[in-house]
Parts: sequence; structure tokens; C-alpha cells
Amino acid sequence: MSIFDSVVWNEVIEARTFLFQVCHKPVQEKSSVGQIKPELYKKELVRQASTDSRDALEEEEEDINVGIPCGKLHFTLKYDSDVEGLIVRVLQARDLPAKDLSGTSDPYLKLYLLPDRKKKFQTRVHRKNLNPVFNETFVFGATCNQLKSRTLQFSVYDFDRFSRHDLIGQVLVKGLEEICDINYEVEYTMDILCVPPEKKDLGEIMLSLCYLPTAGRLTITVIKARYLKAMDITGSSDPYVKVYLMCQGKRIKKKKTTVKKESLNPVYNEALVFDVPAENIDDVSLLVKVLDYDRVGTNEIMGCCAIGSGCIGLGRDHWIEMIENPRKPVAQWYPLAENMQGYQEVE
Repeated sequence: MSIFDSVVWNEVIEARTFLFQVCHKPVQEKSSVGQIKPELYKKELVRQASTDSRDALEEEEEDINVGIPCGKLHFTLKYDSDVEGLIVRVLQARDLPAKDLSGTSDPYLKLYLLPDRKKKFQTRVHRKNLNPVFNETFVFGATCNQLKSRTLQFSVYDFDRFSRHDLIGQVLVKGLEEICDINYEVEYTMDILCVPPEKKDLGEIMLSLCYLPTAGRLTITVIKARYLKAMDITGSSDPYVKVYLMCQGKRIKKKKTTVKKESLNPVYNEALVFDVPAENIDDVSLLVKVLDYDRVGTNEIMGCCAIGSGCIGLGRDHWIEMIENPRKPVAQWYPLAENMQGYQEVE
């Protein structure tokens, strides 16, 4: 750090002491945000802060599937009292994983100010770039009081022209009323968290969600599964799917599909319907289990996945898309996991 930088930091410390209560730890080194330089911000002081998405998730419920780091996201936050808006500037993402066969990705971001899912922003797509520089600014309308109950979500995607875009990872920022300043644009660095990869490849399941607010009807359609694990000595399985409607970690209702004999790539196309009033839709989630039917012994679990606003990754984004598109079926492939943290007690 240069002498000039040290002087600037000392002035910031003296003038804005409370900012150290916001950041988990101050950065002692010069920022490494590509070509972005402090002088580009003119008279606005930019404070470097390094924090981890895990810290923002420490107070989340136990059923949240916390991922592992898969890159860094640099962004700034500022609250503008004149327009009553949260100003978010997406600066750069670094060290993103390669999602394409060519060894690169086509990343872009979606931004939400949860729990409001109707309002969202999206950055431009950066072709074949694992360290994209965005430099895009977005404004979410919200009062200071509203920020107390809001969570800023960044979802990083890999664009795919021919199929559904792959979710690379997410960043969640809580405590916005404390870390947003009305005088300074404050810069943060946070880990992008992805869903932890499973040690075993248990296959995938395609699920479609549809919600009718007026009728209070939640429909999950089990479309098909592929590449399931062979559970029988014959090298096949007899899979069926059981879906639990969960509320605060407790099972409310359950429904199941028919059994598909001797198949590792079963096709179901079966709709399972749950009654969920509109005022309770944010309080529930879905736990999906694929089981192998056994006529004599206990049915063995082959894999599972979770869907809901309290999930990380595909489960959260799929749920949000369902809420944003009422009465419209939304399909998504899910990789199966061995178990879901917080749901092990469900039988």
C-alpha cells in the first residue's frame, strides 16, 4: 500500500468509524479489481472490503444448502435518499469455473432484492470470459426502513443458446441498512457460492412447477429422470418419486408417483398437487426423493433435491421463476444428492 493510500484510509477511518462494524474484516492490500481504479469514482470515496458469502448466510435456517466458493464478485453499494433507492454497481467477477466444453463460460448476472421477486435486473452476457468486467449500475426502489427486511441476491449464470442457462453460483447480502451509506459508495468483495458437487453421480430428475395464486394450488409435475443408480443385482432399479411439502423443517403432506419397473431412465409425466394459500407460499418448500421400490425389504433412497425460497442454487431460482410466472409451468433439471441437510429426519 502506498503512502497516499495509507493517508486516504486513515481519513476514512476517522470520518467513518462505524463502517468497520459492517465489514467482517478490513482489507490491508490494494484492491485487485481488474482495471477499476479509485480515481474513476471522482469525489466518491470507495472503501475496499472483503467479506464472504458464508458470513452473510450464518443466520440462515439449517435447511439451507450452503455451497462452496466458485469465484469472487466485486460490487458497490450506496443508498440514495433523494430517489429512495439502493444503488448497486456490479464491477467484476473473477475466477469463474469453466462450464463449456471449450474450457470457458459466457457469464451474466441476475439481481433481486428479496423477498420481492417481480423486480429484477440482468447484466449483459460476456462471451468466453472467466473474469468478466461488467461496470453496470442498477437501482432498486426501497426506503431505508424497507432495507431492514431485504436481501440482495446476485445469481451468476452461464448463457446457453440452445438450452436452459446453467447457474454458476450465487451471492446473498443481508443487513443492507447497516452496510449501505448515503454519502459514500462502498465496495465489497464476496465469494460466489455454488451448490456443492456430490461425490457420487446419482443421476438427474426433471421437475416442473406451477402455482395458481387465486386457487392456492401448487403443482409439481415429475416429468422424467435419467442416469439413475442401479440398485438391484440385475443392474437396474424400480424407481418412484416421493414429494414432501415442508414447512419450517416439518413434513406437512406427501405424495408419490407410480413405480417404473426396471428402468434407470424412467418417464413419469405425473402431476402432484398441494393446497397452499397465497399468504403461505413463502413459508413452504418441497423435498423430492427418488426411491427404489423393494417388494420384500425397505425401499432405498436413490437421491433427492430440495426446492424453495430458502434453498441455494437451482432450488431457489426455480421457485422464484415459478412465483414470477403464475399459472405457467416452469421445468428444470436437478442433479440428485445423497441427502439434503436439515431434512434427514424425514422418512
